[in-house]
Amino acid sequence: MTKIVFIAHNGSERVIEAEDGKTVMQAAVDNLIPGIVGDCGGCCTCATCHAYVDERWQGKLKPPSEDEAMMLEGALEVKANSRLTCQIQIGPELDGLILRTPERQF
Repeated sequence: MTKIVFIAHNGSERVIEAEDGKTVMQAAVDNLIPGIVGDCGGCCTCATCHAYVDERWQGKLKPPSEDEAMMLEGALEVKANSRLTCQIQIGPELDGLILRTPERQF
C-alpha cells in the first residue's frame, strides 16, 4: 500500500493508504476525499479530479499526456502543477505523494 496525502483548499489534511495499480482518483473516490469528484470514472474526459501536485513530487510523475493537457485547459484554477488524478498510477515510488485539491472543480 502507498500513502497519499491530500490537502484541501482550507488546509485540512487526510492521509490514505492506496492500493498499488489503481489511479489516485480511484483511491480518492474510494476514500471519500473531498474535492475529488471523478465524474467520468477515470476516462480523462471531465477534469473533476483535478489536483495540484506538490513541487517535490512533480519530477517523479510522468508528464501529462496530450489528452490530459487538453482536459486541464478546461479545468478551473489551473496552475503549473495541475494534474488530473485519474492519470496518475499508484505505485511504491509514489509513497508519500502530496496533492492539494482546488476549492472547486466546476
